[in-house]
Amino acid sequence: MHSKELVALATQFESPLYVYDAEKIQSQYHRLTSAFSKVKTLRINYAAKALSNIAVLQLLKKIGSGLDTVSIQEVQLGLHAGFTPDSIIYTPNGVSFEEIEAVARLGVQINIDNLSVLEHFGTKHPTVPVCIRINPHVMAGGNTNISVGHIDSKFGISIHQMPHLLRIVENTGMHINGIHMHTGSDILDIEVFLYAAEILFEAATHFKTLDFLDFGSGFKVPYKKGDIETNIEELGKKLTKRFNAFAAAYGRPLTLAFEPGKFLVSEAGFFLAKVNVVKQTTSTVFAGIDSGFNHLIRPMFYGSQHHIENISNPKGKERFYTVVGYICETDTFANNRQISEIKEGDILCFRNAGAYCFSMASNYNSRYKPAEVLWKDGKGILIRARETFEDLLKNQILL
Repeated sequence: MHSKELVALATQFESPLYVYDAEKIQSQYHRLTSAFSKVKTLRINYAAKALSNIAVLQLLKKIGSGLDTVSIQEVQLGLHAGFTPDSIIYTPNGVSFEEIEAVARLGVQINIDNLSVLEHFGTKHPTVPVCIRINPHVMAGGNTNISVGHIDSKFGISIHQMPHLLRIVENTGMHINGIHMHTGSDILDIEVFLYAAEILFEAATHFKTLDFLDFGSGFKVPYKKGDIETNIEELGKKLTKRFNAFAAAYGRPLTLAFEPGKFLVSEAGFFLAKVNVVKQTTSTVFAGIDSGFNHLIRPMFYGSQHHIENISNPKGKERFYTVVGYICETDTFANNRQISEIKEGDILCFRNAGAYCFSMASNYNSRYKPAEVLWKDGKGILIRARETFEDLLKNQILL
């Protein structure tokens, strides 16, 4: 999208505003399916937690995606958006047994990552197909905050607990139809990912009735100029060759599954905010915007970097600014970042705002959540209205 189009959207729908480029989401989906085009049966399950707006879910469903969910509410959103139960996989962590049973009753694929839950579920529902989430104890990413494959992770059943796992399956007679792993976000080294895949292949040999192997996701996207990203095309060639060989030896048809979130929607997202004030102190020039970590918490929570542009003055002389929010906390988006000269009223654009941005927004300081717009076929479509004071009062009760 161009700066002029984004400025026009900020004028039309006001700021702060999230904008998602439908064409970019579609192109990322097709890039992934093309990389694995030589796999006989491929299934892409979009990770709804990255961006759960039902219009985005509808868009992904239309182009052939399934859905990866982590809560019964995400399952319900998926069903509301038109996904069929058999196109949804549910991979919770630490939820109640009652929630797992409720999702199973909806006909959704269950994925269990806890031995005690596995035994309980297998005892009560031995005929319900279950996928098992394995922790391979491999970190394919570089950030422990977003890596879930390490030895001390709360996610998954340790690969070293395989004897116990097999005993539970044998004792309950339960039906295991899938094996799953997820090493975490921002995969930097394809060879490390492939090493983890070998662990999953080995685990799969213990089960004779599998329908699919789910390799998770975590594919890295570039967040700044020159940033590294996962080479999907290389991964496609190498993993396809190994998967096809394993599937042929396994003796029954197998589906290769992924659950990308960030890879599909991150680069499609733009967050637009207006500059309320430019403030000079003894050593810093602050650009204060009409937003804060209530709308975009990733820079403060993960230390992530989002490229920031002044789309009101894209060709202006660059100066150093510290971009901050209006929340009554330290909510710094960027320290001493070179940005085209900023004046009050300008619109700043944060790139890579599609994944884990709006979905992590809150009403802290009693601020409204922003509107969301889908840019499709050359026009902006409102897909979530900006909140109002009535939304803040909803569900609250006066004494």
